[in-house]
This record gives sequence, C-alpha cells and structure tokens, in this order.
Amino acid sequence: MTTLEFTLVVFLISAVAGFLGALTGLGGGVVVTPALTLLLGVDLRYAIGASLVSVIATSSGAAAAYVREGYSNIRIGMFLEVATTPGALIGAFLATRTPTSALAVIFGLMLLQAAWQSSRQDPDEAANAAPDILATRLKFDSSYPTSGGQRPYHVGRVKTGFGLMFGAGAISGLLGIGSGALKVIAMDQAMRIPFKVSTTTSNFMIGVTAAASAGVYLSRGYIEPGLTMPVMLGVLSGSILGARLLIVARTRVLRWVFGVVVGLMALEMIFSGIRGRI
Repeated sequence: MTTLEFTLVVFLISAVAGFLGALTGLGGGVVVTPALTLLLGVDLRYAIGASLVSVIATSSGAAAAYVREGYSNIRIGMFLEVATTPGALIGAFLATRTPTSALAVIFGLMLLQAAWQSSRQDPDEAANAAPDILATRLKFDSSYPTSGGQRPYHVGRVKTGFGLMFGAGAISGLLGIGSGALKVIAMDQAMRIPFKVSTTTSNFMIGVTAAASAGVYLSRGYIEPGLTMPVMLGVLSGSILGARLLIVARTRVLRWVFGVVVGLMALEMIFSGIRGRI
C-alpha cells in the first residue's frame, strides 16, 4: 500500500468514525483506535495519539452545532470536566506504564451491559426524573428543543455522575477512546438527563478531556503528524454530518445506534484484550 493509498484509507475510516461519534456522543476514537491498530497495523501508542487528536476534532466539529441549536448543557459539561480532566491526566500517565489488556476486557464487559440498558430504556424516562437538590443549586435543570417545542428536564444524582466522570477521564487517557460511552452512560443512566442532551453534552466535553491526555502523548512523541492529519480531517468531516443528522433523528433510533456501536466496540475490546492486541 502506497503512502497516498494509506492516507486515503485512514481518512475514510476516520470519516465513518467521526459520523458515529457525533451521532452517539461516543467520540471518533472508539472506531479509530481499533481500526488503525487491528486493520492497518499501526502501533497502539501512535493510534491512541492520533485518536485523541481526532476526538478533539469531533468535539470541535459537532459541539458548535449542538450549542447553537440549544441541545448541549454547557453548565453541566463544565462542571463534570472538573472530574474528567484530572482523570484523563492520570490515565495518560499510566498508559505508558500499565498493560491495558485486562482493563480492556473489564471495560468491554461493562459496555455490553450499558448497551443493553440503553436499548431498553424508555426514551422519555430521563425527562421525568426527580430533581436533585445539588442540581437545583447549581442551576443544571434546563430544557431542549423538540418537535413540540421546548421540553424541560431535571438533573438527578449529581454526585454519582461526578464520580463516574473521573473514571471516564481515566479510561480516556489510558485507551485513547475519548470515553464518550462512559460520559453518555453517566449522564443518561445515572443523572437521568435526556438522551439527546447527554450525547450532545458528551460531544462538548470529550474535546477538553482528550486535550488533557493528548498533551502527555505529545510530550512522549506518540503523535505522528503524517498519521494524525488524515485522521483529524476525516473525523472532523464525519462529525459535522453526524451533528446535522442527530438534530432531526428520533431518540429511539439514536438509542439503538448507540447500543449497537457500543456493543460492537465492547466485543472488540474483549477479544483484543484476551488476545493481547491492546
């Protein structure tokens, strides 16, 4: 495979990753990292470095559209970043010193459960969650646009979500996946935030988390410009298209897409961890 062919393949894979990442709130890294490593034979550390930069591109491409349309809850996102950023730094520090095979298996099993729960939950259940005192004090309760007008929602279990976000940040730095799956799960399942708000706020957050981790990888020489550039451009292109589609998509469809993508990612994580490929 020539350099031009390799670059084109990387760009196309990254575009698909960016599309799925923006549509589900997962971040493009969930597809980019395993694709580069397993399909193209890229060293895992360099794949993670390129993936982290692509996650920043996903956030930049999708988050602007979501904020403009009134879906992202910026107040919640900035609050939860207080937990994810230090977690990302710790995860990135451990990434060069800790084997990730066992962690990949555990992470995959957890994501299988999350995918199953997401596909079964009532789309409107989160909107009916009981208000949380801390969320009320921090003014997290808000509304998001629907076909029938603005729909208000309450935010619950803020402390639980905050704790889960630290783990999400650590996973992001350790595996270079952006940990959008854990962010969406924490907001959707624990904090009972409506799914569209969870996915869009996750896209807003993952760029900050990935930037914290990417600095560590850059300092250790694991970000290769020749690989990172087509990944970043591909993910950015796909994320813009995914952001436009999410705004008009049905919540139930999004939940099924989320469940399928997370389920496939979980199986890939488990098998790769068992075989020692990650």
